[in-house]
Amino acid sequence: MSDIFREVEEEVRRERFEQLWKQYGDYIIAGAALIIIAIAGFELWQRYEDNQRLKASETLIAAQQLADSGNFAQATPAFATVAKSGPGGYAEMARLAQAAALVAAGQRTEAVQIYKSIAADDHGVIGSVALVRAGWALSDSSPRGDIETLLAPLTDPTSPWRFAAREILAYADFHAGDMKKAQHDFQTLADDPNAPQQMRRRVAAMAAFLKDGGMTNFGTVPPPAAPPAPPTAPAPK
Repeated sequence: MSDIFREVEEEVRRERFEQLWKQYGDYIIAGAALIIIAIAGFELWQRYEDNQRLKASETLIAAQQLADSGNFAQATPAFATVAKSGPGGYAEMARLAQAAALVAAGQRTEAVQIYKSIAADDHGVIGSVALVRAGWALSDSSPRGDIETLLAPLTDPTSPWRFAAREILAYADFHAGDMKKAQHDFQTLADDPNAPQQMRRRVAAMAAFLKDGGMTNFGTVPPPAAPPAPPTAPAPK
């Protein structure tokens, strides 16, 4: 008897399955096709992204090699290409490298504009690095007030970049001729136990340099003595 009941149960299940398949079979097939298409599309997109990253990496390396060799005229547009179309972090790296190449080529105004643009787009590490580099680019040529305004986001007492900003501002005072303030700021930074150790050694050396007179004119080196006149040949007899 149990075999009969089992056969009846299996038949009922088969009929239900056939009814469900007739009713929803097309949807099941379509759903399976969509899953396959989605997986294939994802794999194609991943492959495309990998190719884009590889292309950006190769272009970035080639541009950096041009910059390292001093060929800024070709390096700058190459960096700009990656900055415009490169994926993710490659674009940010290219923008920083492009600005650095412009600084090296003497085009500081254009470089600072790029740095400011980066900082406006990124309020994290990349933006902070851009502000620090912009500050150094301006430290020997711009008014201290302009540099202070530029670095304002980094000078908060809780900012990890505050020491870099203070060093740049001290250099700005130095290049502006305010030796007393520069020496004080360098020494204060050197005495700050929270500042990076390497920076403390560097600014301590600058403070000592300025304390000892720095760029003071100590006079001129006397001109070298004139060489002795060559002996004259005796007159012929």
